[in-house]
Amino acid sequence: MNLKIRFPRGLRARIVVAVLLAVAFGALLTAGLTFHQARSSVLERTQNTAVADLRIQLDSLAPGLTFPPRAEDLRGLSLQLDRAGGSRTWHSSASYQGGTPVPASPAPPVPKELREAVQASGQATYQRIERDGRPWLAVGMPVAYAAEPERPASADKLSGLTVYVALPLDADQADISALVTAAEAGAIPALALALIPAFFAARSVLRPVRRLRSGAERITAGELDTRLDTEGHDELTDLTRSFNTMAETLQKDDAELRRMEAGARRFAADVAHELRTPLAAMTAVTEVLDEDATSGILPPDTADAVQLICEETRTLARMVEDLMEVSRFDAKAAPLHAEELDLRTIVTKTLQLRGWAHDERVTADIPTPVPVRADPRRIDVILANLIGNALRHGLPPVTVSARAENDHAVITVTDHGPGFPDDVLPHIFERFYKADTARTRSEGSGLGLAIAYENAHLHGGTLTAANAPHGGAVFTLTLPPADPQEQR
Repeated sequence: MNLKIRFPRGLRARIVVAVLLAVAFGALLTAGLTFHQARSSVLERTQNTAVADLRIQLDSLAPGLTFPPRAEDLRGLSLQLDRAGGSRTWHSSASYQGGTPVPASPAPPVPKELREAVQASGQATYQRIERDGRPWLAVGMPVAYAAEPERPASADKLSGLTVYVALPLDADQADISALVTAAEAGAIPALALALIPAFFAARSVLRPVRRLRSGAERITAGELDTRLDTEGHDELTDLTRSFNTMAETLQKDDAELRRMEAGARRFAADVAHELRTPLAAMTAVTEVLDEDATSGILPPDTADAVQLICEETRTLARMVEDLMEVSRFDAKAAPLHAEELDLRTIVTKTLQLRGWAHDERVTADIPTPVPVRADPRRIDVILANLIGNALRHGLPPVTVSARAENDHAVITVTDHGPGFPDDVLPHIFERFYKADTARTRSEGSGLGLAIAYENAHLHGGTLTAANAPHGGAVFTLTLPPADPQEQR
């Protein structure tokens, strides 16, 4: 079974855990150092006391020993040392000239390493050992000759006699265990108490972070005048100041962009408005000239030039009208006169007005009534732009179908052309966008699909473009359905 360790993800939890880990590490480090120092002090005190007591006893008992000592003498010395140990209850043994230590009573064997160390150094040596699960301290001490008044230097010579004592360290072990228990008992309260400063630390860190998050959310919602209070001199305060600077820059840039956008829209609307009057006069004149050109009154070359001027004037007039419509959409001033209609009626009128009703290139497929609440003029504009685009850039036949689907009215305009390249689809409804960048101008103004898209959204619907499975482009207009109660 795989066990996954999940680390806390929230910043508050991570701060609290980090503080607790730091406290735990500090407590463990302090307890470890304290335990090591206390243990060393306890054992060192016991060792020094044992060596001092043993030296005092030897100074008292060794002078009465005959040399070279026999085994009985060594056993007697060990017995005297055991009795002199008192509360220490040590176990003594003695050896001469590196021989086997002779104890007075059964005692833990003297470690070989200790015997070798004493023989090599000629000084008192100790070693901690363990027997039957109990800790012991083994001490080895060589005995020097007693000093004589006429030869004081004889005290520096070793007599060959070595005494070993082993005393239990149960009391010291109990003291050390008590230290460990106290450290363990104090660790849990220390961690519990550390929760309080941990929560305060997390709160002090998270408070400005929450303010920053709230400020960022308000800026995302469009409140660019949001500013945060800056108090303190830490890194979070610097971050808050940077946030305020960023918000101020965004507000200035947004105001400048809005001003420039409003100016551009106003300029386009003013230009289109100023062009309407002269274009109306030019259109009236060109219509007369166009009649003269088609009637044969004008010479052929002049007639061709007049017809070209007439066509370009009509194109320019349509572009001006489209620009005026776009400016109304940008100013949120486009009116919507919705009424209860049948999509079959709107589609039929659109085909008749554009001369497509008897055109084999355009077919309508609306077998049943499709009620909808919409502005007939704007739906006519949408259909005219979609069908005209399909005839210009696709291949006939162009099929217009309408149906009710999921409480919505759906109109599709499908052609049999090559369809749209994948990189073109996201930009179909952009203003003045041309799929073929090499084509500098076309019959349309480049605003027809953009106006159709805006009209669809004005109705609360959607307009999408895609490639049909069999090939060709398909535009799908989805409109909200008519209200049955209003319709009755």
